Amino acid sequence: MLELVKKNIHMNRWKGYAASQITLDDDFIVPDSMDDVDQIILSSGEITIESVKSQTERVVVRGKLDFTILYRGAEGGLQALSGSINFEEPINVPGLEEKDYVQLVWDLEDLNPGIINSRKLSVKAIVTLQAKVETLYDVDAAVEVDIGAASVDVPVVEILRRNVDVAAIALRHKDTFRIKDTITLSGNKPNIDHILWNEMKLRGVTTKPVDGKMMLDGELLVFVIYQGEGEGAPIQWLEENIPFSGELEVSDVTEDMVPSVMVHLIHKDIEAKPDSDGEMREMDADAVLELDMKLYKEENMEMLSDLYSTNRELSLQTGEACFDKILTKNMSKCKIVEKVNLDNADHILQICHSEGTVKIDETEVKEDGLHVEGVLEVQMLYLTSDDTQPIQSSVENLPFHFLIEAPGINRDTVCQLNPGLEQLSAVMMGGGSIEVKATISLDLLALQPVCVQIITGASEAPMDLNNLQMLPGIVGYIVQPHDSLWKIAKKFHTTIDTIMAANGLTEKMVKPGDRLILVKELS
Repeated sequence: MLELVKKNIHMNRWKGYAASQITLDDDFIVPDSMDDVDQIILSSGEITIESVKSQTERVVVRGKLDFTILYRGAEGGLQALSGSINFEEPINVPGLEEKDYVQLVWDLEDLNPGIINSRKLSVKAIVTLQAKVETLYDVDAAVEVDIGAASVDVPVVEILRRNVDVAAIALRHKDTFRIKDTITLSGNKPNIDHILWNEMKLRGVTTKPVDGKMMLDGELLVFVIYQGEGEGAPIQWLEENIPFSGELEVSDVTEDMVPSVMVHLIHKDIEAKPDSDGEMREMDADAVLELDMKLYKEENMEMLSDLYSTNRELSLQTGEACFDKILTKNMSKCKIVEKVNLDNADHILQICHSEGTVKIDETEVKEDGLHVEGVLEVQMLYLTSDDTQPIQSSVENLPFHFLIEAPGINRDTVCQLNPGLEQLSAVMMGGGSIEVKATISLDLLALQPVCVQIITGASEAPMDLNNLQMLPGIVGYIVQPHDSLWKIAKKFHTTIDTIMAANGLTEKMVKPGDRLILVKELS
């Protein structure tokens, strides 16, 4: 009796993408306790996603934009105004099922604050939401044949096997990592009266799986503007790089897994505090990173591709199994060196701070790899010789193009691209120009969808002797295009071993035009 030994394969495949772009627009009244607005100096915003709910063929996203605006008051001082804009956005995802897994990626495309009047500001922003949908399913595929105990009535079965590289998601895991550090002012800085502005950005973050843990390292870039202590004290700023490294316990992770990790800065806070002498010369920096981890396990699976018998009629039930295999995991570095000229470059005394955001505009698959087009948005804060406007800022967009080499990539390849900024500097040059140098990291995980035919069942019946007798006992055959020894042996009721023995072949390869002697096998 012939029985198939089956193995359950837990499949996962990217099902598709769906995106939505929303415009946020709201007005904000300046509180009575704050000065009139004369000029906006800086603005920053962070998107917080509060919930992602899957419904029938759509995903509903709730979140908010938290923003901060640094402005110069009518009396000449600097003040910061903060606020939030809530949003709820449905994203239509055709074919979305309850079992599907949805991963949300978001980006603040643009933040544009404006002055309506001295007591009222407008805040406009463009937010892009992208839902990445993955479907999960199980397939029982035949991996071996059990023909039972030896007897004269046992089927004689020829087996063709196929080796398939499968990349299955071994685990998904979310966790947080906290960074805490104390920043001490240098001796030439005055004490802190109050903090006006602070920014925290991640630089050069890398993750690496080891057995039972996820290793993490990088830098937290902290920039602070504060009001110095004492009457008439000038505005001060400082920039500090806080290196961090650590590990997160992830019990099922192994070193050979391939990671795809998104890291978000979900909480940041900085607070002035007194030092051991009681003077306000220290700041506590507190940041929380969220790691959205997805780890793939590569496995080579051997499955039955075809069966036939020389003493039975076999009927096969087949199906299709579709899965992803890892085509490439590539970390590339794109370097940018550009000179920019600002409108009031002649009045610039010193560049205080520069920060950058990588924005991918387009990716295109070509024969030589993945072509990436984007811009590095650089915001620079600088001092000027204009006493009425001593602190100014400017935003410059620096375009870049980069080729990520990915052999075998095609239009069906699913590309998961995670951009980051590793280094950025802006230096004054002669002639009123500024040289900007940056290193952009482009982390690519390319998955190749593959569909193969699998055997899901088989039934047997006695051999049709009439059909068998109609086949010639011995025949000469000329190999045709697309022939293989397996196809020839199955068609002429023989075996690969019999063909090789009869023709003195030492390997299982034939080419069109080869002449073979085929002898019918009678088991």
